[in-house]
Amino acid sequence: MRILVIDSNKESVERLIKELSKHSYQVDPAFNMKDGEYHISVRSYDLVLGGYELTDGGAIDIITIVKGKYPKVPVIILGNNEAQHEVASFKAGADDYLVYPFNSEVLLARIQARLKLWDSNLIEIGDLVIIPDEERITYKGKEVEVKGKPFEVLTHLARQRDQIVSKDQLLNAIWDEPELVTPNVIEVAINQIRQRMDKPLNINTIETVRRRGYRFCYPKKY
Repeated sequence: MRILVIDSNKESVERLIKELSKHSYQVDPAFNMKDGEYHISVRSYDLVLGGYELTDGGAIDIITIVKGKYPKVPVIILGNNEAQHEVASFKAGADDYLVYPFNSEVLLARIQARLKLWDSNLIEIGDLVIIPDEERITYKGKEVEVKGKPFEVLTHLARQRDQIVSKDQLLNAIWDEPELVTPNVIEVAINQIRQRMDKPLNINTIETVRRRGYRFCYPKKY
């Protein structure tokens, strides 16, 4: 699981990285909105933690950018005990709000709850049903045998449907050590999806966008 932390307080970011790394989360730090926006443009994240106030923006900017690109990615805002800040965050689309100073166990519990909720959400598009927490796919009620990394690639793209996702974004989102694998593993995974599901069912789930990446395109006849 990869988490992006956007906060201008470097000490807070370092503490968060240290704590989250203990629990096997991969964490990218950004100390301002400009860097945060860059990270979001080149990588896919499972969750974003953002400070309410940044040197060049704040919670509203974080939420707008993240939800604009990846509507279903959870965003947790970290701020002070100001009711108006909490209300403004939720109105802008935040999934949770945590008040400084907070217990690290509470933060981890909030993160795990949000990730579990997102992971367990059933994805239903027409006759195609993807059940992430069971690693199951059905089409018109019949089981489809797509497992492992191809299943994860399909699920990730389905969550970001209508969005173009690059190879690097897929690698960073799905592989624990993306730097140790080559981008062609994405091509292999997508080819397996097409051979095991698309061709037999006469559907098309993933389209290749030349030089940019891939996009979930179902429903579309093969």
